[in-house]
Amino acid sequence: MPAAVRWQRAEGALVLVACVAVLRQPWQPLEWWVCLLVFFAPDLSFAGYLAGPRIGASVYNAVHIYGFGAAILALGAMMDLPWITTLGFLWLAHAGFDRMFGYGLKLPTAFQDTHLGRIGR
Repeated sequence: MPAAVRWQRAEGALVLVACVAVLRQPWQPLEWWVCLLVFFAPDLSFAGYLAGPRIGASVYNAVHIYGFGAAILALGAMMDLPWITTLGFLWLAHAGFDRMFGYGLKLPTAFQDTHLGRIGR
């Protein structure tokens, strides 16, 4: 595994751990089971692959970039809405979780082709 991929996977782990640490604070308003559902919600973007690999990759990547979660988090913080801030942290945590396990941003060729390399054998 190339060093750059190892670093990005380590970065994903750090993002995940940091988000979980923040979400354990008492201001976080959502029940644990809601957090769990929201944590996995970005994976619904797989449905974009029903329209083909190019559109699927675009849809998947749009909701799996760190900036998407950061934007939701910032919006919640600016509007002083803790539940939206929590959604942003959960979205960021999900992206970090995926990167930690080697699921990178998708290339338009196939679901298995990512910026971190090919998934699977």
